[in-house]
Amino acid sequence: MDNTLKQRPVYRNIHVSQIVTYRLPPAGIVSILHRISGALMFVLLPFVIWLFDNSVSSEISFDRFASVFTSGAGFLPGWFIKLVCLGLIWAYLLHFIAGLRHLWMDMTHRVSKEQGRSSAIITLALSLLLTVALGAKLFGLF
Repeated sequence: MDNTLKQRPVYRNIHVSQIVTYRLPPAGIVSILHRISGALMFVLLPFVIWLFDNSVSSEISFDRFASVFTSGAGFLPGWFIKLVCLGLIWAYLLHFIAGLRHLWMDMTHRVSKEQGRSSAIITLALSLLLTVALGAKLFGLF
């Protein structure tokens, strides 16, 4: 037998303590963020329904809706409400773009590792760019 043969690498499941140091590929990051964004939108669904209800019910409720972003709601300051809305904006955009990415991959059936990597980077960049633009509008920068 030839002892010069290289041993094959052994891949094992990682421990919870290794999550911080483990280097995920961009497609793995997008996959995890897609799940997180879906869960975040689900958890904040009552807030979204409350916002929608107050924005369309009447002129008085719309004024109350608009004042939440400046003066706050109860003990929550206005900037915190804006920050929660910014998180919802990010969650929606990332979830939507990642969903389109998955639909595209399912329709073409010919995704290579490099195409998966590049589409994941495009998904991350596009969602962050659109979130920054809408966040600037939300916080009144333009």
